[in-house]
Amino acid sequence: MTKTSNNGNVPGDDSDQSDKMKGMLMLKLFRSKKQRCERSVIPVAGDLAEGSTSEFDIDIRFRKRSRTYTDSPRKAGRCFSGKYASLRLDNFNPSKPLRLRIQRIQDYKVCTATWNVGGRTPDVDGLNLEKILQIDRQSSDIYVLGFQEIVLLNAGNVLVHNDNSLVDKWLDLIGQTLNNPRNRRINCFHDQPGRSYRVAEGSLIERCNCTGHDDYKVDESQNPMTYTLISSKQMVGLFLSVWVRTDLVPAVGHLRVSSLGRGILGRLGNKGCISISMSIHRTRFCFVCCHLASGDKEGDEIRRNSDVAEILKNTLFPKLCHSSSIHQNPDKILDHDRVIWLGDLNYRVSTSYDEVRSLISDRDWDTLLQKDQLMIERDAGRVFRGWKEGRILFAPTYKYSHNSDSYAGEITAGRSRKNRRTPAWCDRILWHGKGIEQLSYERDESKFSDHRPVRAIFTVETQLKTTSGRNKYEKQRSNVHV
Repeated sequence: MTKTSNNGNVPGDDSDQSDKMKGMLMLKLFRSKKQRCERSVIPVAGDLAEGSTSEFDIDIRFRKRSRTYTDSPRKAGRCFSGKYASLRLDNFNPSKPLRLRIQRIQDYKVCTATWNVGGRTPDVDGLNLEKILQIDRQSSDIYVLGFQEIVLLNAGNVLVHNDNSLVDKWLDLIGQTLNNPRNRRINCFHDQPGRSYRVAEGSLIERCNCTGHDDYKVDESQNPMTYTLISSKQMVGLFLSVWVRTDLVPAVGHLRVSSLGRGILGRLGNKGCISISMSIHRTRFCFVCCHLASGDKEGDEIRRNSDVAEILKNTLFPKLCHSSSIHQNPDKILDHDRVIWLGDLNYRVSTSYDEVRSLISDRDWDTLLQKDQLMIERDAGRVFRGWKEGRILFAPTYKYSHNSDSYAGEITAGRSRKNRRTPAWCDRILWHGKGIEQLSYERDESKFSDHRPVRAIFTVETQLKTTSGRNKYEKQRSNVHV
């Protein structure tokens, strides 16, 4: 006898069950195809009724795209060589129309140098600045040169009158170094009233160029010079000058100069800073030359920290145009896009003379720099917070005996200890802001004074006129090195 199941079907006869499974499978298959077809149709914003819902949510899609670009810029970006540096979405807002800016970036090479000349008078025929300014190598587009103690810091120069007779000698020497042959006249402008300064045989540098354009042309046949002095300023022994390529002069604007004394009584000019603010195309630059409080006693670094804080707080630049934007009218040093700070900062090395001399003999700069006051104060966040300095791979620049490679007071050949100073990196160059890349940081071996000059070369980005575009974002980059 054959057993039957409860439903009357013979065991092992699964034809009905198989038919049901096939039906379910076909239903699922056709339903998946239908859903895929529905999802492949992207609804247009105008086809969606207000308040309606759709399985494909445009807002969700844009949000995902926004997260893709903001969270993973490297995956979203496309790199190009040469003129087009990168494509990237910045400040993407999915609720607004997709209108993107075309940002044009141009690079310039900037040579900066600082030198405490110890009150010595420049001899145009004897002192050679070509090595200091790297004239024998690839020239820079901009030169920023800061000097300290171009006059002796005696009571007469500090309290009575400001001897500016040496400024012309230094300008002649710099101009002859930058512009050969040596009989060319130096064109310059500074401290003149009016909207614009006249330079370079009739070219105009505008104080305010907010509405200017970047497609400028210069008739070089009217001016045989290679470099033009943009601005110079003296405050007792401090002296700062900025030079640019002559064909770059029309791109310079918003020129302003400020000085702040931090010497005797915290106000006189034997110590302090000179700052020059200017724009190149649409990027704001500030160059600062300083001479901070001296002294190698314990606690003197606190006075130097105070000088830096007061300079950053109290240095103000006058208004030149009616724009209310801080970007158009940076009032203070840190309001600028790119800042380069150079000078005799006077920070010392907090260890014994004998230990310093031993480490110098071994050229163990990393160990010695662990005792450098500026490094210690910066790491502790007490000064120059957010600033950068290149790696130091050269010997301390202070203090040398006159016309010698020996540090002052070394006991060699019967020399006395009384003028001995612990060698230190007093002369430094730092920078603040994005778009600055340091190419080199080194010292020169001129024996003209008791300090060795220090030089740093940078590549800086400048923003040209920004235009609008759709469905693309591009950075146009040009390297302008002569």
